[in-house]
Amino acid sequence: MIRFLSYFYIVLFLALTGCDLNAVNSPYSGEQAKENILYSSFTLRPKHLDPARSYSSNEASFTGQIYEPPLQYHYLKRPYELVPLTATSLPTVEYFDEAGRVIVEEGSSADVAYSVYTVTIKPNIRFQPHPAFVRDEYGEFLYHQLQAQELDSISTLSDFELQSTRELTAQDYIYQIKRLASPETHSPILGLMSEYIVGLSDYAKLLRHRAKSGEPIDLKGSTIEGVSLVDRYRYQIKVYGKYPQLRYWLAMPFFAAVPWEADYFYRQEELIKRNITMDWFPVGTGPYQLTENDPNSQMVLEKNPYYRIDRYPTEGEHSDLENGLLDDANKQIPFVDKIVFLLEKEQTSYWNKFLQGYYDVSGISSDSFDQAIQVGSGGDFGLSQEMAEKGVQLRTAVGTSTYYTGFNMQDAVVGGNSEQARKLRQAISIAIDYEEYISIFLNGRGIAAQGPIPPGIFGYKTGEAGVNDKVYQWQGSEVKRRAIEEARSLLIDAGYPNGRAVDSGEPLTLFLDAPSSGPEARAQFDWLRKQFQKLGIQLVIRSTDYNRFQDKMRNGQAQIFQWGWNADYPDPENFLFLLYGPNSKALSSGENAANYQNPEFDRLFEQMRVMPNNYERQVFIDRMLDIVAEDAPWVWGYHPKQFSLFHSWNKNVKPNLMANNLMKYRRIDAEKRYEQQQIWNRPIIWPLVILFFVIIALILPGCLIYFRKKHKRMALHNFH
Repeated sequence: MIRFLSYFYIVLFLALTGCDLNAVNSPYSGEQAKENILYSSFTLRPKHLDPARSYSSNEASFTGQIYEPPLQYHYLKRPYELVPLTATSLPTVEYFDEAGRVIVEEGSSADVAYSVYTVTIKPNIRFQPHPAFVRDEYGEFLYHQLQAQELDSISTLSDFELQSTRELTAQDYIYQIKRLASPETHSPILGLMSEYIVGLSDYAKLLRHRAKSGEPIDLKGSTIEGVSLVDRYRYQIKVYGKYPQLRYWLAMPFFAAVPWEADYFYRQEELIKRNITMDWFPVGTGPYQLTENDPNSQMVLEKNPYYRIDRYPTEGEHSDLENGLLDDANKQIPFVDKIVFLLEKEQTSYWNKFLQGYYDVSGISSDSFDQAIQVGSGGDFGLSQEMAEKGVQLRTAVGTSTYYTGFNMQDAVVGGNSEQARKLRQAISIAIDYEEYISIFLNGRGIAAQGPIPPGIFGYKTGEAGVNDKVYQWQGSEVKRRAIEEARSLLIDAGYPNGRAVDSGEPLTLFLDAPSSGPEARAQFDWLRKQFQKLGIQLVIRSTDYNRFQDKMRNGQAQIFQWGWNADYPDPENFLFLLYGPNSKALSSGENAANYQNPEFDRLFEQMRVMPNNYERQVFIDRMLDIVAEDAPWVWGYHPKQFSLFHSWNKNVKPNLMANNLMKYRRIDAEKRYEQQQIWNRPIIWPLVILFFVIIALILPGCLIYFRKKHKRMALHNFH
């Protein structure tokens, strides 16, 4: 009993004297909270960090901070504006006819055979430190021909004793464009870029031929007709006709600089065996470098020690000044020393740690929506009282994204251009009530789509002018989904009255593939089956992992599927090309996942894509939207509303849905964060105090009886 009391006193003493008991739930040590570190998380390790291969949003969180294409989006200005990054200015462009004569920009697009973009980059930009650049005393690369025995102690890039750097040149950008064509990289944009960059398709064929014949692929010693070096800091890209969207692509990691030394370094078989590859350890000129890549624990970005002098913007929108977004104008960036992404498999765990101040930023899941958000009587969103008292900031934006249910137009049942198949797709489009989906599964955070183009992109129309009249109708001052009776009537015309084939009487069974799993996905699948049941159609859902799903899409094996698209750049071409015939995923490895083909749509698209944003271009877009509304290759789905929560110690926070390199602008008040963590996670000790006295009250009588009996025995013993 005495021993138990001693232990209890020790625990109570530690609690009362301020032992750091709150650190038990912290994802990092107490001292780290005081450091200039931004904390975020990941659920699955990014599959590709090679800029020639990476195309997913979770990968962009890393590649956007590491790699630098020539251009970027202005952090503060809206509408989104392209500005130089490593380039000295926006690229210059010249137009040429078939004879190679320069023509003026005002000339007809039909007269333009080629456009030549000239990019000039800034001098004195350096790559992050990397072993690929290290040379010995004779000028030979020290680590380019490693033997197995030399790698016994090497498991990660930091294990190499020596690292070096070199200056960025125009040749590094040319080398990356060559990598897009390499069969070793399997770049997802090769098909698209081959349509525009002169000679890229032929270059890709040459590399494939060499690979099949067993010849080494020498990118450094080969050339592309349409990509040329002018001098150390200038290069040119020649494209077919007019393609103004090339400037947008020059703001994406696909066109970032990659040094040939690193590419050759990573080709070594012994390094590949150790998973030391470009996909795992990228190398760029950006403000941060990846110093730790542990998929079971954390991924860490740290300041690139060779990063050049870069400044926070000095201009923005009128509201930016009053919102404090220009307080750091012209200060050197990046502000944060380190960014730590911790593995969090459960959303609940992440949310609880955000509330405790251990994570700086959080999205809002369906489970936490009511705790975070208060919906007003007019349907407007605001912070809950709990969030407001914590000083949390809410930032919202309608995403430049479209999520949709697609039909494989190559499928014998739901695909094709027959009137019956078209009416089947239209019927399903009416039956799937995306307004209900948004309400149930997104807490109202979305807008039902009328077509592929999201709000904020030229070509999107509001009100009656923007209604897809095959699925909706305008009533009074609002849009209403057509009645399910109209869908059933269309289904009869399609040859499936009450969901049964008119010739055989067999029930219509359709198959949907989706890269989802878990309780929330199962609930969504149940809801989706009910949408089809409105028409008497049986829906079989085949859920699989994302990699398997992608394989099925590439091979055209899915009948119906769910997918989405985030804008690569703020232009309608970037959404309408998802329905452009030559961009078919199954036929040409493009991004037209529905494999939709319509000659009139394709003809209009080819003219629209080179037009400026004016009335004529809008006329073309309107006609294209009418065509796809009639053909219904997609159930148009919804455009999400993005909600983000930021603790008060986050500075320079402004949603930017186009830029990937946002971390360099962020600033953290680490001292304030630490103070708030101490307040929010202060140990609650009064239950221990009460428990102590309860235990004392329970055991004290027993102790008194024990000591009395012991005293009596000792007295009797002494007497005898």
